Amino acid sequence: MKKVLFVCIHNSARSQMAEAYLNKLGKEKFFAESAGIESGKLNPIVVKAMALDKIDISLNKTKTVDKMISSGKIFDYLITVCDKTSAERCPYYPGIGKRIHMGFEDPSALTGTDEEKLEKTVKIRDEIKKAVIKFIKEAYE
Repeated sequence: MKKVLFVCIHNSARSQMAEAYLNKLGKEKFFAESAGIESGKLNPIVVKAMALDKIDISLNKTKTVDKMISSGKIFDYLITVCDKTSAERCPYYPGIGKRIHMGFEDPSALTGTDEEKLEKTVKIRDEIKKAVIKFIKEAYE
């Protein structure tokens, strides 16, 4: 089983969604966790967007990359899901087999009403889901 760490800025949105999708869709071949470059708080609109796809992340806790490193966990892949500039801030993680970047818009930076933010977050969620499916296929080609 391949171990994957998804990283974004605060572990509040994109990395949480990617972790949930990989654990659901790649459950026999992958185990995913997620973390943020900085500490953060789970985005409630992301929780709603995932619930619309029948995935409950409401009890997830946010974590930092530094805490993951200090825990001694080793991963086959580290996948950054924030913008490219922020991804470059991700600290060196010893033992990573391969580092990949998949950039997505940040749901936490969206503006508008909660309904408008949810609509935009669902689109981002669907992009992340597609990217995770593609990653699963490419990892075993």
